[in-house]
Amino acid sequence: MTTAQPSTLPDWLRHQAQQRPHAIALRHKRLGAWHARSWQDVAAAVEQLAAGLAQRGFAAGDALLLVSHPREEALLLSLAAQWNGGVAIPLDPLLSDDALRTVLALIAPGFVFAEDDSQIDRLLTHEGLRVIDANPRDLMPHPHSAVTDYRALLAREKAAFDCAVRPHDDAFAFVRIDVDGQLVEQRFSHAALVREARQLIAVEKLNADDEAFAARAFAAASQARYLIAPWLLSGFCLNFPESLATRDNDRRELAPTLVAGTRETYARVARLVDDRLPGTRSWRRRLIGHAQHGQGSPLARALTWWLITRPLREVIGFSRTHAALVIGPPLDDRTAALFQALRVDVRAWPDTGDWQRVQHKRQAVDPQRRATDDASKQPAY
Repeated sequence: MTTAQPSTLPDWLRHQAQQRPHAIALRHKRLGAWHARSWQDVAAAVEQLAAGLAQRGFAAGDALLLVSHPREEALLLSLAAQWNGGVAIPLDPLLSDDALRTVLALIAPGFVFAEDDSQIDRLLTHEGLRVIDANPRDLMPHPHSAVTDYRALLAREKAAFDCAVRPHDDAFAFVRIDVDGQLVEQRFSHAALVREARQLIAVEKLNADDEAFAARAFAAASQARYLIAPWLLSGFCLNFPESLATRDNDRRELAPTLVAGTRETYARVARLVDDRLPGTRSWRRRLIGHAQHGQGSPLARALTWWLITRPLREVIGFSRTHAALVIGPPLDDRTAALFQALRVDVRAWPDTGDWQRVQHKRQAVDPQRRATDDASKQPAY
């Protein structure tokens, strides 16, 4: 008798917890030290968070906004909202006050997650919001009655909470203000994300032994498509840096096997390589230049690898990378030539989707939308 494959992101989380309970699912860095959580721990935390949200009124069709950079709490809360049949909507913490006001008015979220005190202060200027405080420094709970400490949602010791999500429910939505000043959104169902993740895993040959690095903006759709969904399906370890400012050093420490970024990400890393090399007339520069143009004898290429290329790959954290993804526009010629010289095969994946104007408050999911697979809206690749 065959068992049906999981069909939603929370289903895949439970699957990994059952099949690989003690394997490391997440690492996050705090105060210079890495902390790990197993798949069993992650699944238990998500189930507790889902129960905590439900106790406070979060229901199927509700939206959870997350004003946060990449961090463990934001990811677990996203999965908890989805567990309850809701949709997670990550927002850029640098979003302007006017844009935030528009988002809150049109999305009407059930809850908003804030990563620090400055974001809480912004959110509390809007009446009627229920705010979840990440409280990263583990301070006393915020005194405002509208603020709930993240840890308070984990208060239940045992959670036996039924999963309310269905494959065609929206899992993530991403919003932005377009050139006309209108709020537009891009939504991804569980079915669409699972389908795309299967494709990525097959093409990039990902498995449970891989290590991924989540340094890109949490509010980017590619984070859900190319990191979160493949993480749940393949069971690899997902790593969060301490901050965006430390991401290059943190990546060097980890040496991940899967790296996903934009052309700007790779151009920034290329500048790190350039900074490590001596002056333009040095022999190291000449050897790298020959490698970029495919020149040099076999001996020169061997020397380049052992003396320059291999150490440089370690410096930028690409020493073990076998899946280097550029999301959206491909690398510019100079950056592409440099990574080719470093023997890092950077492959382009699309960042396309269907952006729709948001015209009314979304207090519940449209029943017809629940029943419609958005496969026709997603690129086939």
